[in-house]
Amino acid sequence: MWCLLLLCAFLTLTFSQPTLPQLLPSGYAPIQAICPHTSLVRAATGLSESESNYLNQRKSNAACGLKAWLRKTNQGFGTDNMPTVALTTSGGGYRSLLEGAGVIQGLDSRDSNVSTSGLYQGITYQAGLSGGAWLLSSLAGNNYPTISSLKNGLWKQAFQDSLLLPDNLLVATAYASVTNDILAKQAAGFPPTLTDPWGRLLSYQLLYGNDGGVATRLSSITTFSNFTSHKVPYPIITALGVKTFQGECLPGPNATTYELTPYEFGSWDNGVSAFTQTKYLGTPLTNGVPSNGTCIQNYDNLGYVLGTSSTLFNEACAPIPISPLTNALASIVEKAHAFTTRDEYAIYPNPFHAYPRSTLISAQPELSLVDGGEAHQNNPIFPLLQPARHIDVILVNDNSADTPTNFPNGTAILTTYIQSLNAGLTKMPFIPSVETFVAKGLNKRPTFFGCNDTTKTTIVYLPNVNYTFPSNQPTAKLQYSEAETEAMIANGVQIVTKSGDETWPVCLGCAIMMKSGGNLPGACEGCFQSYCYFP
Repeated sequence: MWCLLLLCAFLTLTFSQPTLPQLLPSGYAPIQAICPHTSLVRAATGLSESESNYLNQRKSNAACGLKAWLRKTNQGFGTDNMPTVALTTSGGGYRSLLEGAGVIQGLDSRDSNVSTSGLYQGITYQAGLSGGAWLLSSLAGNNYPTISSLKNGLWKQAFQDSLLLPDNLLVATAYASVTNDILAKQAAGFPPTLTDPWGRLLSYQLLYGNDGGVATRLSSITTFSNFTSHKVPYPIITALGVKTFQGECLPGPNATTYELTPYEFGSWDNGVSAFTQTKYLGTPLTNGVPSNGTCIQNYDNLGYVLGTSSTLFNEACAPIPISPLTNALASIVEKAHAFTTRDEYAIYPNPFHAYPRSTLISAQPELSLVDGGEAHQNNPIFPLLQPARHIDVILVNDNSADTPTNFPNGTAILTTYIQSLNAGLTKMPFIPSVETFVAKGLNKRPTFFGCNDTTKTTIVYLPNVNYTFPSNQPTAKLQYSEAETEAMIANGVQIVTKSGDETWPVCLGCAIMMKSGGNLPGACEGCFQSYCYFP
């Protein structure tokens, strides 16, 4: 989870309502648009037609990619029945972005020549939250270039000259542009919050294009060539809902998990159980119908979306010290309106207002969203357990800072297991206690969960391990030198290849194919003994 020192005392201050200055044109502000002929809200009873169509085409391409990798790895794999494979990247700020980037580089045949290269071409879904959402957004929002391309063309310089350091921000030309964007959103009738400048500043480091990729929207990914040709996994970003209308300032353990995808926004969870079209987020709706006959576009700015998944400003309700960065962000918001507790959240006009199925939130005009890992589910697994998606295998790259030394210890994935029982998501395999996790060294090497149960999804757990570099960098670290960026990504490659272990790629293939019903190499039996967790 992106861990940022946040504002507390700032909220006790009062301000007079500012007068907005003359604004320059901005691509950030939501705009009015003609509504589509199709319904804007649907019940969460299955996949949308758009996702189903993408899935059908992507599954065909992914099957070819997976077959090619399996045949390269070992000719003994039967390839008649290809499983659906997904990849997740946890929260953890830049640490998770960089380690997750290395994992993807080690899986991508366009960008590496290691034992696992080519498996990315066999993946159907990809999910990220917080720092993992930054990584996924930088990939998808730039039309899925290689990690090497992003590293050399954007990240190394941007992370070294980080705009998240106030001394850098206040002298940067981006400061004026971001301020103008935030004021333009206010002028359009959508009061900005801290998430707006937060997301805009992150965008300058993650997206190409004018004003930090201001024109890039989550829904615009559907127009990019690698997406329209189904060459890439379907992306899912997650965030959590907070019941501010019940006096909460932090999400509870069973908080609603919201999905943000190129086609839809919403949740499978009871109390919401509905989706709306991402392209028209921000539209005032009553029981799925535009309240004033017109729709809104541009609310799904990709920077705002990735900022939503990493918003922790609501933690200011706890006694947390003031941060120079948070003060800098708040000073931008203050130019638009008087600061209130509403500004601690990523705010979305509620598309499920007066929608009978969404009993938890149907009376609320707005939704308050925060970092997807705040309730300790720091791996975005929940969307991939939905029965409608039929996902067989999930590669879980966990870069959480569960320990004082910023390494994972099983806490996050155990929390997902416990909450999956409460949510009725029956495909989640058993996860042992943290004590068992650590005692058996599962936090130090890959592990297969769900090996002995065909009713469960197989999870290939890939924890952050410092193979070649101290990859346990603090989540609050806001600046990485070019050398650090290189070294962190290189360590991520070691995570997915198990530091070049010659037996690992066959074992990874065994985990992916163990429940497919096809032939397996003889080596698989030893692999299962080495890597499967048996309760």
